[in-house]
Amino acid sequence: MKILLLGSGAREHALARSLTADPSVDELLAAPGNPGIAQVATLVALDGGAEDPDAVLAAARAHGVDLVVVGPEAPLVAGVADGLVAAGIPCFGPVAAAARLEGSKAFAKEVMAAADVPTAVARVCSTQDEAAAALDELGAPHVVKDDGLAAGKGVVVTTDRDEALAHARACLAKPDGRVVVEEFLDGPEVSLFCLCDGTSVVPLQPAQDFKRVGDGDSGPNTGGMGAYSPLDWAPQGLVDDVVDRIAQPVVDEMARRGTPFTGVLYVGLALTARGPRVIEFNARFGDPETQVVLARLETPLAGVLHAAATGALGALPPLRWSPDAAVTVVVASEGYPAAPATGRPIGGVPADEPDAWVLHAGTRLADGGLVASGGRVLSVVGTGAELATARERAYSVVGRIDLPGGHHRSDIALRAAEGSIEVPAG
Repeated sequence: MKILLLGSGAREHALARSLTADPSVDELLAAPGNPGIAQVATLVALDGGAEDPDAVLAAARAHGVDLVVVGPEAPLVAGVADGLVAAGIPCFGPVAAAARLEGSKAFAKEVMAAADVPTAVARVCSTQDEAAAALDELGAPHVVKDDGLAAGKGVVVTTDRDEALAHARACLAKPDGRVVVEEFLDGPEVSLFCLCDGTSVVPLQPAQDFKRVGDGDSGPNTGGMGAYSPLDWAPQGLVDDVVDRIAQPVVDEMARRGTPFTGVLYVGLALTARGPRVIEFNARFGDPETQVVLARLETPLAGVLHAAATGALGALPPLRWSPDAAVTVVVASEGYPAAPATGRPIGGVPADEPDAWVLHAGTRLADGGLVASGGRVLSVVGTGAELATARERAYSVVGRIDLPGGHHRSDIALRAAEGSIEVPAG
């Protein structure tokens, strides 16, 4: 099988590692890729970029690929999958109409209401007055979400009404800007990836990520500063419950609307005293959760993604999983997320080891050396029989990396390793 992978982050590097480990994969191409992905795949140039449906289709045809795997959200919302599907080329990722589950928070709420999916009470606002009224109605802590794509940084959760209203104002100032104001959901958060082929749903193992930039969940939201799996503290039967009450009803509703959802439905959950509630949907693998979930997946990945893209998930045997734990820690540039510094040299990146490895995200080569090119620069993955061991291995590698001004959280998976996470009782 020849595969074209779209994207350039640590999520895509994790996908590339798993795809090239699949014996059914003869060749992996990536666009645009990064220096880490280049070590396991052949990088190809796309004249119009990964968000240009015509450029992606032309590359897929020129290279004769059997499957296109779309990593980030922007190409999906831009309709990259539409052109591929129309040309008969299997694509792991939804068409644009189905990717609206991520592209519009308001649309996702509409679908959840139709499918009777448990989620937060919300108000969709098109004016500042509507947003102010919604903030007062739903009360603090205030949750304000940009309706459109925001690379994981479009959400503000705050007890400060002025801060919440300022974020709403900034979102509304965009062309066709809307915001979604929601009630705050208590309880720990869980990320669950559900593979979908338009009809069937196959869940992966859940993970937990860390959105805030600083230890103790302090500071602004980011694209994600770390993650871990498994979640030994999660309620028994959680995954089956989420598939039955959330993922499958949404897939059924999307099919009923004539826009079948194919790819991965990322279900972001809060485990509240009232049970699981959906915080958000994404139409692609989450970053950095993908890094730990794929570290534990033992079933070869390419065949699974191809089955999702071709309507064959129902024929797959059960997925196999390592019992080991995995932890990923993000190393970020100075100033991230507000104004990340770029161009700084990166040193000390070790070679891969069986139980710890480094995934590239915001990196590029300059004058023969590695430099930072984005906010989240590297993801370091550690694995081990125990969560504490996986943490220790990941942080050992983080400590060897030299990025001037770089920063990371020191508490990824710490509370879980200590056994101090509690799910509110219903």
